[in-house]
Amino acid sequence: MTGKDKQSGVAAVVLAAGMSRRMGTAKQLLRIGDDTILERTLKNVRASNASEVILVLGHAADEVQKTIATEGLKVVINADYQQGMGTSLRSGLAALSTGATAALIVLADQPFVTSETLNRLIECHQKRKPQIILPMYQGFRGNPVMLDRSVFAEVQALQGDVGCRGIFGDHTEDILKLPVDDPGILLDIDSQDDLEILHAAGQPRESHVAVLESREDVAAGGPELVLVGRDALVHALARFGQVLNFIVTVVDPFLRLTELLAADRILHALDFSLLPASSERYCVVASRGQFDEEAVQQAVLAGFSYIALVANKKRAQEVIRSLSAQSVPATKLAAVRAPAGLPIGAENPEEIALSIMAEIVTTRRQQEKLT
Repeated sequence: MTGKDKQSGVAAVVLAAGMSRRMGTAKQLLRIGDDTILERTLKNVRASNASEVILVLGHAADEVQKTIATEGLKVVINADYQQGMGTSLRSGLAALSTGATAALIVLADQPFVTSETLNRLIECHQKRKPQIILPMYQGFRGNPVMLDRSVFAEVQALQGDVGCRGIFGDHTEDILKLPVDDPGILLDIDSQDDLEILHAAGQPRESHVAVLESREDVAAGGPELVLVGRDALVHALARFGQVLNFIVTVVDPFLRLTELLAADRILHALDFSLLPASSERYCVVASRGQFDEEAVQQAVLAGFSYIALVANKKRAQEVIRSLSAQSVPATKLAAVRAPAGLPIGAENPEEIALSIMAEIVTTRRQQEKLT
């Protein structure tokens, strides 16, 4: 990489201060092949055209610095890391040189984002100068996020465990979604299961299957339950849908039919136009914030019979406000159910799934009476 290449003016802020609560250990130092997760991430960042690299540490900072080569990096210790991601963002952005025109916010637990993808984001910012750039893989939003200097102050004002998404709702017209051919933007390591899958493969799972994966015996013409996400709630909803004779379609980039026996179809792209024609679709978006806006928008504009967003009140309001700013009609957005499900005091995934399916059945019977 030449000196000229490295004068992009775009910095990379690598966030590696988290406590890894779900892992039970410092996941930055867990290994994939010969490298730790953080080393693999830093290797890709160093190979990019980022003009400088800020590494934000917090939890297990001493151990990380003893293990990871930090030459050429500006290391920042976030003493307030326990208060959430917002503190790491503030620390990282505050450490940037005054000449930085933008910053890539890189998550330490995404070791498969390629340097080519980072360079595409850098080039896009240099040419078009949007305030925010979001990488997209097959319609799914991923990381890292590119932030123009003009929004640094807003991000630094974020409090608690809130990432860059906290400002997206105020910048809908200034967000550019950049398609990339890199599944690594969607792959992070939040649990031991995630690590085991990636460790076994040695790399992200490549897509060698059809965009729409379907069982051969799917009956045509029945009501369809479209589930966006892959967590325990989605699995519980799929089982209820199967029992109630719905065609169950799960929307996820990596899930396979062999991993969810209750599903009839897996859609590997966030594009509902790829689904077979149907007059009766019920959609539940349970993506834990990853793909909320895109999924709800598509379901609303497609005129689904029922749309539910599994999110807290604040997050649901953010999604509705964001879609409203994108000219999605208010009358259509008013039909989105959030909170999702009937109020039965549900707590665990199975109970929440039951409450949502009860609401879907209620909605379906009410609509039958009107026809």
